[in-house]
Amino acid sequence: MTIRFEERPPLIIPVSDLRSLREVVVAAQPPHPRAAVAAWLAEELDRATVVPPEVVPAQVVTMHTRVAYRDDVTDHVRRATLVFPGEEDASGPALSVLSPVGAALLGLSEGQSIRWRTASGGFRGVTVLRVLFQPYEVALGGHCIRGLGRAANA
Repeated sequence: MTIRFEERPPLIIPVSDLRSLREVVVAAQPPHPRAAVAAWLAEELDRATVVPPEVVPAQVVTMHTRVAYRDDVTDHVRRATLVFPGEEDASGPALSVLSPVGAALLGLSEGQSIRWRTASGGFRGVTVLRVLFQPYEVALGGHCIRGLGRAANA
């Protein structure tokens, strides 16, 4: 299964998520059933802008972010929390970062879309509509400013 991108928007990943995500990629090598998604995730991590947690903008999808997104093929709007593999049983709808949609959402900001061609030749795409909960904003005491990251001495 090869995933080919049609559009690749800029991504932001906190350094603290990057370490754990690299471990996920290493653990999902062939013959793992999600090896193709892990390879795609590795490419996305390589091209992302990696930042300290304290400057992650509040509207960026990070791990454990609750997000509203649109499936651009079906126009269905969904809400889910982006989680690591094995955390899908958490309360509420959860989306593994090792799923194609989960890997696509990681690092996107509100309003950004990503589109890719599937192994079967079809297109998939998602658009981030709204970040409903972002753990870095909460961990910093709500000092993230939408669009600017953490405010100095806010």
